[in-house]
Amino acid sequence: MKFPKARGDSSKILSDLEARKSDDVNWAEGRVFAYVYDAGPEAMKLLKDAYSMYLTENGLDPTSFPSCLELEKDVIAAALDLHNAPKGAKGSFTSGGTESILLSVKTARDKARAERPDITAPEMVLPETAHPAFFKACAYFDVKPVSAAVDPQTFEAIPENMADAITDQTIMIVGSAPSYAHGVVDPIAQMGLVAKKAGVLFHVDCCVGGMYLPFARKLGADIPEFDLSTPGVTQMSMDFHKWGYAAKGASCILYSDGEMRRHQIFAWSGWTGYTVINPTVLSTKSGGPIAGVWAILNYLGEEGYLELARATQAASEKIRDAVKTIDGLRTLGNPPGNLFAFAADDFDIFALGDAMRKRGWFLQPQFGFGPSPANLHLSLGASNAPHADELIADLKVEVAKLRGSNEHQTMTKLPPEFEAMLALPAGEIMDAMSGVFGAPGDLPDDMREINNVMNAMPSGDRDRILVEFMNRLYAKA
Repeated sequence: MKFPKARGDSSKILSDLEARKSDDVNWAEGRVFAYVYDAGPEAMKLLKDAYSMYLTENGLDPTSFPSCLELEKDVIAAALDLHNAPKGAKGSFTSGGTESILLSVKTARDKARAERPDITAPEMVLPETAHPAFFKACAYFDVKPVSAAVDPQTFEAIPENMADAITDQTIMIVGSAPSYAHGVVDPIAQMGLVAKKAGVLFHVDCCVGGMYLPFARKLGADIPEFDLSTPGVTQMSMDFHKWGYAAKGASCILYSDGEMRRHQIFAWSGWTGYTVINPTVLSTKSGGPIAGVWAILNYLGEEGYLELARATQAASEKIRDAVKTIDGLRTLGNPPGNLFAFAADDFDIFALGDAMRKRGWFLQPQFGFGPSPANLHLSLGASNAPHADELIADLKVEVAKLRGSNEHQTMTKLPPEFEAMLALPAGEIMDAMSGVFGAPGDLPDDMREINNVMNAMPSGDRDRILVEFMNRLYAKA
């Protein structure tokens, strides 16, 4: 659009915004198993009211807006308490799991700079199931990521592999509780011993599980040790806006030794303007997200979170058990909570994703990598739980259809015409594949063919193409 010249009508503006949402996934019906975390209309209204109350307050300057600082202290104290932090532990509120992970890696690097001058080329050891945000952090902060193979059946990190990958340049190892892709919890206790023996930091990524696993564990789920009381664990990332059901833009980074946080903070007064002191990546930041977290924590409390986890856990177990009975499907690993993924044995899993979407479900497709085959991922929340039986029934119908047809088989090898394209620059590959991908922003309803082609490519080629695609997607009209 052109920059508006005249004032607009507020009701028409809101109407236009509502109309633009028409093609978005309809999360309110509880049939979207990714991206959205809904604790119900009353909780959602509270979040909107609390967020709006602090919409214009700026967390940049706690001396001007001390209420934002007090809210953050409360929220971080609650997170530390939930994860059994030792005395002296501290943390910071962030905009999301990626920022939390960025800060953790930056802190580890700067701590090594201050205390370990022998480390000149810092490395970080992480299982191949670790979240891409760690690789992003390594790219941003010039840390070398060193991947370690996981168990090909359970998809859990192997402590011995992690130990073997540690060198005299290692500053930190990483574990997940749980890993996003498969929902499995790494053997954090054993990995903590590896970290202690090697004298390196240990980050546990609880972004997706930090506000769920503690409650599932209290309800009797088989959740191994993972929190800040586990020997060797030095830091943890945890999102409030996932199963804490807060408004998006709400996460935290926690340190078992609060003194580590000093390496996270940036200060600069060497210019002609105001002094900049940033505990996190962002400078200006709305007080809305922190107010939303404070409100939802006090609204739900442990009692409310246990109720939500109870319903969610029951639905998760029901769906996982049902998948075991559906010929042609298999769950990957042994996920104990509300995240899991399943693959197909003898038909195209991406075709199943398309078929379920036509029935109104959104199951997240994931490409194959390492020992993990292409699969569909589910993140279950309280809003999904009432729809478990309907999901299972539709899964059975669509799997039976696909297994009875030879039309949709998984692509095991990249066709020659696409193989030849991979030698081209990314832009030219996109042009050559335009018949498959379609125009940016106008993808076909059936993603099976695209997903199969991308799945059959080496991950590095996939990444090149995805960068080009995203760049085009956001190009001006």
